[in-house]
Amino acid sequence: MSVPAPRCAQPPLWPAARPDAGLTVLVIEGEPGGSFSVAESAGTPGAAGKPVRIRTARNLTEAERLLTDDVHCILLDLALPPAAAVPPGDGETDAARDAFGALRHVLRLAPDRAVLALTAEDDVERAAEAVRAGAQDYLFRDELRGPALSRAVRYAVERKRADLTQRQLTESLLLAQENARLERGLLPTPLLAGSALRFASRYRPGRSRALLGGDFYDTVRTPDGTVHAMIGDVSGHGPDEAALGVELRIAWRALTLAGLCGAELLAALQQLLEHERADEETFATLCAVDIAPHRRTAELTLAGHPAPLLIRPGQPPRLLPQEDGGPALGLLREARWPGRPVELGADWALMMYTDGLIEGRVGDGPHRLGQDGMLQLVARQLSEGLHGEELLDAAVTEVRALNGGELTDDLAVLLLESDGSG
Repeated sequence: MSVPAPRCAQPPLWPAARPDAGLTVLVIEGEPGGSFSVAESAGTPGAAGKPVRIRTARNLTEAERLLTDDVHCILLDLALPPAAAVPPGDGETDAARDAFGALRHVLRLAPDRAVLALTAEDDVERAAEAVRAGAQDYLFRDELRGPALSRAVRYAVERKRADLTQRQLTESLLLAQENARLERGLLPTPLLAGSALRFASRYRPGRSRALLGGDFYDTVRTPDGTVHAMIGDVSGHGPDEAALGVELRIAWRALTLAGLCGAELLAALQQLLEHERADEETFATLCAVDIAPHRRTAELTLAGHPAPLLIRPGQPPRLLPQEDGGPALGLLREARWPGRPVELGADWALMMYTDGLIEGRVGDGPHRLGQDGMLQLVARQLSEGLHGEELLDAAVTEVRALNGGELTDDLAVLLLESDGSG
């Protein structure tokens, strides 16, 4: 089963601090020019001779206006007067309307920017507390002239970048772990205890980084020995369609175990779909096969879905009859889905699939693989001795290769095999 790759770490929103690029610093201090000469610092060369560009704000309200996308770092004066520290309505109490209230506000305002605390040389404890609160580093006022400013700002920017990257990597790891747990819960485990049939499946959602698509499938064995297999496809692509596919699969399993099958079961699924779909345009195709306990015959029920592929030893694979199927679920309120008896034989394999397997393109042209192309593809792989898991892997890999890359549609395929024994 293919698991979607975890989300890649996204780049920070602020500009990259390249060695050949200048830096823009937003200075927030109550008395511009009082702590240091802005004019002097603005001309201070940074790395590669580029100047450090300085903007100054007298309070946080003005700082919000000056915080544009090209700002790399914020230099906050911890001696900011209380009246300028926290803007009205920020939610801070009077006791918190100090420089640390201002720091908390800046960290909320610009969570993706580096923040430096500016303090007096004899106030090291306060500076360290600012770092513990979330600032990247601190500067003393006498360090603001010369190359020290450029080094401190560049270090803070790169440290912030490293922090963001580490956080994003951690989030990606947690997402991958959560996806694995969700996959185990949402994709089915076949209930085939007591059956001699072998089961294999592959599933690939079409949406980038999605866990599930609108395709769904399941297989269960009821107490009378009948094996029921189903595969379906909800129209559209998105989380709503994926959620509806999960609902239909769970409902199919519950209704099957309760004794429903064939047209009666499909009618119940259509009723569920009509109640749960996001709009009246949504429909679902479905293919259901009920395999008799002796495994030589089955009943096929189609609701607008492609017919399965039957594989027998020494014979080319062929499609089961598509005629006499009913419409997709959700299209016609008074629809009928007649069942059709199928002879399977002693040794056989049944491949059930969604249209994602056959609608991929062949090369750069407009031609699609189609059912005929799938038959030829599977026949060639069978002649190479592939079966079971290997056959499904080879089929999905070749379909993707013919398409020139990842398929845009969801894909689900399952394989049931019987060798006549048991």
